[in-house]
Amino acid sequence: MTAAPRTVAPAAVRAPSAEAVTPAPDRSARPRRGRRVLRLVSPIVLFAGWEAAARTGLLPPEKLPAPSEVLRTGWRLTAEGTLAVHLLDSLQRAALGLVIGGGLALLLGAVAGLLRVGDDLVDPPVQMARMLPHLGLVPLLIIWVGIGEELKITLVALGSFFPIYFNTYAGIRDIDERLVEAARACGLGQLARLRHVVLPGALPSLFLGLRLAIGAAWLSLVVGEQVNAQTGIGFLMMEAREFAQTDVVLLGLLVYALLGLLSDLLLRLAERRTLSWRRGLKAT
Repeated sequence: MTAAPRTVAPAAVRAPSAEAVTPAPDRSARPRRGRRVLRLVSPIVLFAGWEAAARTGLLPPEKLPAPSEVLRTGWRLTAEGTLAVHLLDSLQRAALGLVIGGGLALLLGAVAGLLRVGDDLVDPPVQMARMLPHLGLVPLLIIWVGIGEELKITLVALGSFFPIYFNTYAGIRDIDERLVEAARACGLGQLARLRHVVLPGALPSLFLGLRLAIGAAWLSLVVGEQVNAQTGIGFLMMEAREFAQTDVVLLGLLVYALLGLLSDLLLRLAERRTLSWRRGLKAT
């Protein structure tokens, strides 16, 4: 009589130790902090050289005052409340122009990129219009819309229209058609294909167009606010030019530069979070 086979109890599963589940430290955090510090070196050296040249008399103060003098002027205008009034008006004009020009460019770029009839009817006149420098249209725009707020907003809208339109159009047309066919084969409808295939594929180009449009918008605003304006950073600079206040002119340029830099940083942050799935080539 054979003995029944013995069953071996399974070994107890050991719970993973705390050391096993502890995430590894982020080794890329320190290089990122080092890069941020390194990117500040060249601006600091530039401004330090500028300050030294102005203090020693190499740069005449009536032509190019020291950065400390420009900052002192900015602090004075801020304390008086003058700078805030001009800044808010400039921001309002830039926002309205971006919304109008960017919204129209997004709509027409999508129509031209998605529809064959839209490509035939919309893209040719836009391609013709982009050859015209929009800042050179100021005399004609004065005749059409006058010299009021409409002129400033129209210039910003024109400056922001073309970068967004062309990048929207190119972003849609650069999508691999095989992805669309695969989505159609999987049973996705037209709206679902637009949402899950076309929109993610066009977003990188759209963000690039937004960054270019913001730069063009600030450039257009500088010109627009020097035509019959009563407020705005451009008006402040033009008024300072009449009285040879170089420090105020440089302050206006610094404000425009900081506004452009801040808007670009915010857009980069939004792009990084929205396109977290996208991994591009990194500089070594």
